[in-house]
Amino acid sequence: MQLSDSVIKKSKHYESIDPDVRLMLQVQSDDAGAFEELTRRYQNRLLRVMEHLVSNRDMAEDLAQEVFLRVFRSRKSYIPGAKFSTWFFTIANNVASNALRNRSRRKEINLAPTQSEDHGVPSLETMAKEASALMPTRQLDQVELSEVVQSAMKNSLNERQKLALLLSKFEHMSYQEIAETMDLTVQAIKSLLSRARGNLKQALEPYFQTGQLSDSYRESFESDDQQKP
Repeated sequence: MQLSDSVIKKSKHYESIDPDVRLMLQVQSDDAGAFEELTRRYQNRLLRVMEHLVSNRDMAEDLAQEVFLRVFRSRKSYIPGAKFSTWFFTIANNVASNALRNRSRRKEINLAPTQSEDHGVPSLETMAKEASALMPTRQLDQVELSEVVQSAMKNSLNERQKLALLLSKFEHMSYQEIAETMDLTVQAIKSLLSRARGNLKQALEPYFQTGQLSDSYRESFESDDQQKP
């Protein structure tokens, strides 16, 4: 396949600035050690994003394996056109979206309002009331905070809002990188993130009111954590 000068120039640019791109180019040359290193660098990050997206640990692990398999199968056709993380999470987004669509087709309607379908995690309202009754002024520790935020994201954000927020907060991607990953415009990403922050802040309001989440945590939803588009 003949590449244009602009594609070659862009490829060389990302190869020069991104060590993960260089690793992927080694994978392209069938370097097993390079693939193992990429897996080591991205497996925990990918699993965290997948688990937030699908709300099921076992399913997240299966999907993460599928993502790495697709990365390996794509090695011969790989051409660096963006940061490796952008290309990688584009694949992850496609895998997660397909899995969620398939699950939604098979999913039976669950009318129980206080239990999550996968882990039996109490609803936000239940968690807030129980914790507040026991220790009204105690702030949540990291494990509790993670559970509360994950539940809030599941119940208050749609899939696109959730993915945009995860890529922004956890992967520290720019608006442009998230737009490329999700195949949307930069303006659409800004709108998604604004709505996601507002919805999540509203879902967590009971914890702010009881003092279990700090004011600084509240402020993190009111400020834009990305300064550059």
